[in-house]
Amino acid sequence: MRLSGTLQFVLLLASITRATGLSIPLEVEQLPTIVTHTSGPIIALPFDHTVKIKCEARGNPPPEYRWTKDDEDFVIPHVSTQNANITFGTLVLHSKNLAQHQGKYRCYASNKLGTAMTKEIELIVSRIPKFPKEKSPPIVVNEGEPITLHCNPPEGVAPRQLYWMSIGLQHIEQDERVSMGIDGNLYFSNALQNDSRQDYCCYAAFPRIRTIVQKTAMAVVVESSEAPPVRKPSLLLPSGVQTEKVVLNGETLRLECIPEGYPTPSVSWIKMGDELPSRTKFDNYGKLLIISAVQKKDEGKYICTAKNSVGKSDHYIDVIVEEPPMWLTAPPQSQLTVIGTDVHIKCSVGGKPLPQITWMRNGELLTDYPKDNREVLDDILVIHKARPEDSAVYQCDASNRHGSLLANINIMVMNMAPLILTRDEQEYAVVQGGEIIMNCSVFGSPAPNIDWTKDDIPETIDGERFVYLQDGSLQIKNAEKDDSGKYVCESSNTEGWSAITAVLDVKDPTRIVNPPQDAQIISGTTAQLTCLAEYDKSLRESFQVVWMKDEQKIPLLFEKDSRFRYFADNGILLIMNVNLEDQGIYTCIASTSVDEDNATAVITILDVPDVPTKVGISELNSWRNITLSWTPGSDHNSSVIEFVVEYEESQWEPGRWKELKKVPGNQATAELALYGHLNYQFRVYAVNAVGPGPPSAPTERYKTPPAAPDKNPENIKIQGHLPHQMDISWEPLLPTEQNGPGLEYKVSYRRLGVEDVWKGQLVKRHSFVIRNTSTFVPYEVKIQSRNSHGWGPEPKVVSGYSGEDVPTAAPRDIAVEVFNATTLKVSWTPPPAATVRGHLGGYDVHCLRKYSLLNPNKTLDERNSMSFPGKRNHAIVTGLKPFSEYRLTVNVFNKKGNGPNSDLVTFKTPEGVPEQVPILTASNAKKDSVLLVWGPPLQTNGILTGYLLQYQLINESTLEVVNSQEINITVADITQWQLQGLQEGSLYHLHLSGCTRAGCGPTTTQESSTIGQARVEGQQSNFSNQGWFIGTMCAVALLTLIALIACFVRRNKGGKYAGTPPPQRQDMFFMEKVKEKEDLNPDVESQGMNDDTFCEYSDSEEKPLKGSSLCSLHGDHTVGDSVSRDSLVDYTEGGGEFDEDGSFIGEYSGHKHRDSLSEPNGPSVVSA
Repeated sequence: MRLSGTLQFVLLLASITRATGLSIPLEVEQLPTIVTHTSGPIIALPFDHTVKIKCEARGNPPPEYRWTKDDEDFVIPHVSTQNANITFGTLVLHSKNLAQHQGKYRCYASNKLGTAMTKEIELIVSRIPKFPKEKSPPIVVNEGEPITLHCNPPEGVAPRQLYWMSIGLQHIEQDERVSMGIDGNLYFSNALQNDSRQDYCCYAAFPRIRTIVQKTAMAVVVESSEAPPVRKPSLLLPSGVQTEKVVLNGETLRLECIPEGYPTPSVSWIKMGDELPSRTKFDNYGKLLIISAVQKKDEGKYICTAKNSVGKSDHYIDVIVEEPPMWLTAPPQSQLTVIGTDVHIKCSVGGKPLPQITWMRNGELLTDYPKDNREVLDDILVIHKARPEDSAVYQCDASNRHGSLLANINIMVMNMAPLILTRDEQEYAVVQGGEIIMNCSVFGSPAPNIDWTKDDIPETIDGERFVYLQDGSLQIKNAEKDDSGKYVCESSNTEGWSAITAVLDVKDPTRIVNPPQDAQIISGTTAQLTCLAEYDKSLRESFQVVWMKDEQKIPLLFEKDSRFRYFADNGILLIMNVNLEDQGIYTCIASTSVDEDNATAVITILDVPDVPTKVGISELNSWRNITLSWTPGSDHNSSVIEFVVEYEESQWEPGRWKELKKVPGNQATAELALYGHLNYQFRVYAVNAVGPGPPSAPTERYKTPPAAPDKNPENIKIQGHLPHQMDISWEPLLPTEQNGPGLEYKVSYRRLGVEDVWKGQLVKRHSFVIRNTSTFVPYEVKIQSRNSHGWGPEPKVVSGYSGEDVPTAAPRDIAVEVFNATTLKVSWTPPPAATVRGHLGGYDVHCLRKYSLLNPNKTLDERNSMSFPGKRNHAIVTGLKPFSEYRLTVNVFNKKGNGPNSDLVTFKTPEGVPEQVPILTASNAKKDSVLLVWGPPLQTNGILTGYLLQYQLINESTLEVVNSQEINITVADITQWQLQGLQEGSLYHLHLSGCTRAGCGPTTTQESSTIGQARVEGQQSNFSNQGWFIGTMCAVALLTLIALIACFVRRNKGGKYAGTPPPQRQDMFFMEKVKEKEDLNPDVESQGMNDDTFCEYSDSEEKPLKGSSLCSLHGDHTVGDSVSRDSLVDYTEGGGEFDEDGSFIGEYSGHKHRDSLSEPNGPSVVSA
């Protein structure tokens, strides 16, 4: 058998040697340099047809190759080039019989300046190993005599492994008496009768070519003797008394002594004059001494001693440690020198024996050239006053019997002005704080001096951040913004001067400002990672964000193999429908063409737990008490909270799984109590914070035997739907809880505290009715289950009442305590418990508002009831109307209904504060005064006594209150006020509220400003254009329109309208006067209406007036006493004319007097 691929095997055996030499750019003519070549030996396998020997060189001009074989020119059968570069060449040998190419090869690379060469590369073509066909006669010995079976294995590809076996491939047993030597022979120290056999076979295995070969079997015949004679030991291997062993430094030393004799000798080892090294090991039953990594100090005389009971035998082995040639320092280096200098080439080598040094020039022995300026001094070659023609490749070859060393030394003798190889005007970019190297590759002879300057400043760049590299480049560390600019690299030597320019731009660094964060994501949802970065805006075109997962680039939505689950945009990565495969370390790399930054985050995927496995049943103490055990699955990064055991039974609800028990998540067993007469199977599922996992596979069926019931009915309810009846109901046992057939219930009952004997009855349904009971009396009830196998446990006793009836008595001693205008406390004495005749539900409080004290002749009969549950003797009643008279009763109620009402209690609510003034306007502003106009409160909640006016001077810059004053207006029916004494050109906040004897109500706020001196003339000339005037006129128009619409709507409905007396009217009367007017004017609609009449329909709380007076703009007083209604006359200063500002507030005058009693107040406009 063979290995596949010649090249693989060749590369295994051949290491690659790389040359180090002068760093001369290829733009300059130079000698050839071997870059890499195959070092031998190369072993070709028997079935290989191709062998490649590598030899690559560089130079200018590019080198050409030639090969020699066994020091003779060799015609290359095939040359292949790599990368279309003719300076790279490989010797390719093709042949069906590679054996003809076996030999020592050398590669020469030449151009017009010189020739470089490799050391000899030996090609060994191995043949298929075979044992020679031979037939050996049987070996016949007497018992006790030694035997040597010779193997003589064939050569082949190392490693070679040797075995002694029978034809049946049974190993020959080895011990101190029988063992195999290093040479492969099988040695018997003495023969025994059982050593006789016909099939001693030597096998040679070659693993690299997968080949095993077998030698022809050999026969051994041991003739028996009564008593084998004893013999003094002697050595079968090695022979003689003394031998010499040469070993290379660093290799493994193996010394072998195989004795013969009877009885079987033992072998021991010593080193004369010294102890055995600590690295010494023994093998083959002490016959083989092994010392690894031999050193110089391991040299000396070693003695092996074979000893038995008869005597002993010694053998002396002189161990000599030698070395192949090696460089004592470093291999000689190539040199670039100027014309006229002396060149010294030192070839310092060591080895044992001492290597012989041979000098060559361009592959030819140096003796073939004139010696006018060259001199060899032992291991040094000196070239005196070197000339350009002395440029060549010099070879130093050092060899001894263990190997050789070869060095190619390129000597370039030349003078040359600096040649800068870096492109001029090269642009560089670096981020702030980073490092940059600006190249300035220079070649020259002698070596040029290099200086860097910046921005036309002649001083050489210097500082800790600036480093001049060996090749002339400039390195800038921790770059700053000020480092941007133009740099000049100047190079000079004795032969000339050269310079280039480099441009550096220092950019802002790329920095991730919002890195991705570690996250725990639930499987099936969308994960979002954010990676927002800042970067230099000039690098926008090259900026990108790349996402990696576990150091592998993530394929995005628009890329191949993305699976449409990854989407990245603007630094945000979305992973749709995540699963467990998405768990890992995510890295975002924000990069530009200049730099990059990265950040990582760990995504942990949370999923429901895996299926529990190995679910099994084991019994505890009975058939109906078992233990269920299981092996939990993976919790997928979210700890299991609990395990849920489910069951399914095949008798009542086959196929339906129900929950049986829950156990904590750290528990993998559950003790289950089962019902009887069921055929169970079980399964388990785990629950974590994500949710429930899939259930396990069901267990095998488990059948329980029938038994008496384990429990009685629960949730027993005792109710009385009828007064003389008691209904008992309960939750029946589920079919799975019955434990067997024939389920019944025994219902037992007795009067609580009256009867001692239980009455009972067996029923199959889950309800029972006891008739002819007393009304609402207590009973004790118990219910016990039974089946064909016995009774259930002793039942619990519950109590309840028979049927209820409506209460028969009312609460007594009703008392009312009025807290304020809307709230009171009512208290009572509860009726006797026996009269409630049921479970007390609570109390109802009924309130009847008879009339308002503002209009006592108008009956309202507004009813309101409030329920107060539970046992109590008082209640708080809210929501009453102020200044009203009420009637109040209380009754008790139960489930059957309400009891009779209590005695009637009459009470009155006190006055309350008025509602908010509905409208407030400020107009006719002057330097020191403002006219206020308002409408009275819609609900006065008592007798209106006047108004409270507060006005505050405001700092218009800070809006802070500078001064605050108030005025009590004690006139109730006034709707205007001239506020005087104000500061010129100032801002005021005005607050107005209506007042009763109970206090003042909420305020209405308006803002107004007085006029400054500069605005007075403009106002007088353009009065109609002022904002306050326009606003006031708009309000007047709006209110007029609303009032007219109301009049027409009311008129169309047949309503009656009351005239409005002038504000100078001195007397106001109650609504009885209105009734009198109704009698005097039964049909006002039949009277003609003056075009100037303005009317309003009556308040919704009062019935429409049957008669009313006409409304006149001229203040006609002939209408007599009536309730004041809206009129334009109310808002004039007399004579029925508009006020100076034209204001009109008629919409609200009717409401003003609706619930108030007015006293004569004189004129309607009052100045302060």
